[in-house]
Amino acid sequence: MWYLYGFVLMAGIANAVQAGLNGALSKGLAQSLTAGLVVAAGTATCILTVGLISGHLTWPTADQVSHMPWWAWFGGILGGGIILAQFVVAQKIGAAPFLGLLVTAGVVTSVVLDHFGLIGFEQHTANGWRLGGGLLMIVGVTLVAVF
Repeated sequence: MWYLYGFVLMAGIANAVQAGLNGALSKGLAQSLTAGLVVAAGTATCILTVGLISGHLTWPTADQVSHMPWWAWFGGILGGGIILAQFVVAQKIGAAPFLGLLVTAGVVTSVVLDHFGLIGFEQHTANGWRLGGGLLMIVGVTLVAVF
């Protein structure tokens, strides 16, 4: 299972690089929404290719759809919001503050989601270590953004 951590580390690196790539694309095309469609097409192509090669691509069944919580379908919209933020904000404030804020907001939100066991996550109490880690991230991203 160790390779999963490596995969996440690579995704984190890609997230930082993607913000710059998307910002350049947005500037070059002069319209953020057009750039967003280009990114979405690239994302869909990547997932389609991996899905077809791996044999893990199927359409959901009616039974799966009927048992899915209504809010589960909104992940793509949230992903689109993240991409739009990359277009609009990342190049203006810099890669470090942008990604620092993005990750820190994600970690703090994750502590809350875990603590209350929301949106399908198992409950993990927000103990002093978790709260302290979130606070250290807030302090760290503040230092990166200010200095």
